[in-house]
Amino acid sequence: MTRYSKQTRLLLAIDCIIFGFDGQELKLLLIQRGFEPEMGKWSLMGGFVQSDESPEDAAARILKQLTGLDGVYMEQLQVFGDPRRDPVERTVSVAYFALINIHDYEKQLSEEFHAEWFPLKKIPKLVFDHKQMVEMARERIRYKAAFHPILFELLPEKFTLPQLQSLYEGVYDAELDKRNFSRKIMSTGLLIKQQEKEKESSRKGAFYYKINKRQYNAQFNAFLNFIPNPGNL
Repeated sequence: MTRYSKQTRLLLAIDCIIFGFDGQELKLLLIQRGFEPEMGKWSLMGGFVQSDESPEDAAARILKQLTGLDGVYMEQLQVFGDPRRDPVERTVSVAYFALINIHDYEKQLSEEFHAEWFPLKKIPKLVFDHKQMVEMARERIRYKAAFHPILFELLPEKFTLPQLQSLYEGVYDAELDKRNFSRKIMSTGLLIKQQEKEKESSRKGAFYYKINKRQYNAQFNAFLNFIPNPGNL
């Protein structure tokens, strides 16, 4: 087998950053690392790319093996290549991220590796540079959510404005003004108010809404700067 001479060998790894929304909170999926170093510590879903697979195929395989999740669309985030990021040997990691509706995948979740959803405000200490990966992925999602109504895809068929606001607050890690948020979201014309109310959260109840799919498709590429500055909401 022909090889490039005088070149250092290194490992190529994959790390999967999976955010999920359960209707109330934005969460991060973590596992307990199954091997040394840092065995038993909380970690992103990770593993090594095999010689016969692409990074994308490896990401899908690793996610399914460690969590049971299958068919999750993931986007490549960035390559993390600090020479000191792994104490064992030189390892470069390609990070992928996804944002999913937890209820769509909860039946797939495997308990073998103790995969667990953590609220973003209660994330435990993570191994290596995984905290940096998570923060960078959150920034990417914030950017995408400010320009497109992608967060609407995480909602159930019918939802309340408080649920939608909780989702945006989780993404932006900010408390949004209720009146301004409602005014701005209703101005998009993307929601259809229902007669039914959700009454579990309060005695008065909150009206359910559904997405106006025709309007959603028409405005997907024109949803600019909905939340350019969360402090103004």
